[in-house]
Amino acid sequence: MSSAEANGIAAEYDETDAERLLTFERDGATAAVAQNREGYAMLKVRPTPDGDELERYYGFDMALDHAAELLGVAAHDLPVPEDAEDMGM
Repeated sequence: MSSAEANGIAAEYDETDAERLLTFERDGATAAVAQNREGYAMLKVRPTPDGDELERYYGFDMALDHAAELLGVAAHDLPVPEDAEDMGM
């Protein structure tokens, strides 16, 4: 597990038995980006780590854009822990 914080946003990266999971939190609002454990599938954007999938993306930048929208911030404001930088296809 690794984490990062910037611009009032906390990010946490974790790996479960099934997937890689990047979760953002800002003022009680959350957004999550998930990918299969092997790191080759599309990214799933969810409102919470265990919430229903809202959309799938090939590119990490597009998934971050959607996550940022859920939090009401710009994508470039999202801190990304080093372990999560290689997410996406």
